[in-house]
Amino acid sequence: AKVPIPVAFGPAFEGERVRKGEFYLECGGNRTPMVEWCTSKRMDEVEDGKMEVVGPDIDDLPESGTLPLAIVIEVAGREMEEDYEPILERQIHHLINYAQGVWHQGQRDIAWLRISNAAKEKGFKLHHIGMLLHAKLHQDFGGIFDKMQVKIYTEEDKVKEIVEKARAIYGARDARIEGMTDETTDIYYSCTLCQSFAPSHVCVISPERTGLCGSYNWMDCKAAYEISPTGPNQPVEKGETIDAKLGQWKGVNEFVYKTSRQKIDHYNFYSIVNDPMTTCGCCECIAAVLPLCNGVMTVNRDYTGETPCGMKFTTLAGTIGGGLSTPGFVGHGKYNTCQRKFILSDGGLLRVVWMPKMLKEEI
Repeated sequence: AKVPIPVAFGPAFEGERVRKGEFYLECGGNRTPMVEWCTSKRMDEVEDGKMEVVGPDIDDLPESGTLPLAIVIEVAGREMEEDYEPILERQIHHLINYAQGVWHQGQRDIAWLRISNAAKEKGFKLHHIGMLLHAKLHQDFGGIFDKMQVKIYTEEDKVKEIVEKARAIYGARDARIEGMTDETTDIYYSCTLCQSFAPSHVCVISPERTGLCGSYNWMDCKAAYEISPTGPNQPVEKGETIDAKLGQWKGVNEFVYKTSRQKIDHYNFYSIVNDPMTTCGCCECIAAVLPLCNGVMTVNRDYTGETPCGMKFTTLAGTIGGGLSTPGFVGHGKYNTCQRKFILSDGGLLRVVWMPKMLKEEI
């Protein structure tokens, strides 16, 4: 599909960074509120191809300016189901990164966007985000919806209102897998969406170990595979159990070894100390061992202060992200903190001695 935007577009630009001093506009990343939300509507409520920007645009700002941002995708179609909403929503990350000079990280209500000076000079504006999403989602997922419109909000009050609505939906999505367990499930699902930034990172998502980005749980991956059998979410037969306490299976190890391009030959689902899962920069939280008190701390992306391990979230993410398995540190989703198997082999939630107040209140 031809993408009607003024900058080059394609997978070649997906790993490109827009650093401090290079951007014209920054949204999210703890500077301002930012949220991404896909929701289903009735056919008569959606006008296909409609783009709406409510609030100031990039031209209304000085260089290195910031804006709050809400990207709301509204879809309608005979084949569209509620279960498909998070799959479409998660595509925002890599599709925005396809645009030259536009950088995106994170998801849900902890996203982060930068538009470079070069992209601004070429005429890139916020409505172009809607145009590229419309073109590519129709091309890749046109089989499940008929019409799509995108609304982009940059007024702080409206963005905060959408954040509250979206958080209620995120909570309902997470709750769908409450009754499932890893032991009674033979098929897990992979996610390799983040390999443009972390080439050796492979998420394997089980009912009791949601994706570390927080966007995908087991049900979401199952739906994503049904929609796109050759996409980034593939079924993984867990196979023979190597260690039930640590959470290691032969089938998972074989899949991870192949999909990480022979960089990672095994990892453990339920440990932070013994060969933990690989981590990428999109994680919602990072847990770290605190040797002095023999405990564990965890910090969420929204928290900007120092932590007991001596590193802020950004430093931690830069240190252990990139697809590494780093004993003593592991990335995880906020919801995973409440799941029964969270760092179970190292003592579970009872081992946690510190987390930011905002995270504790949220979970």
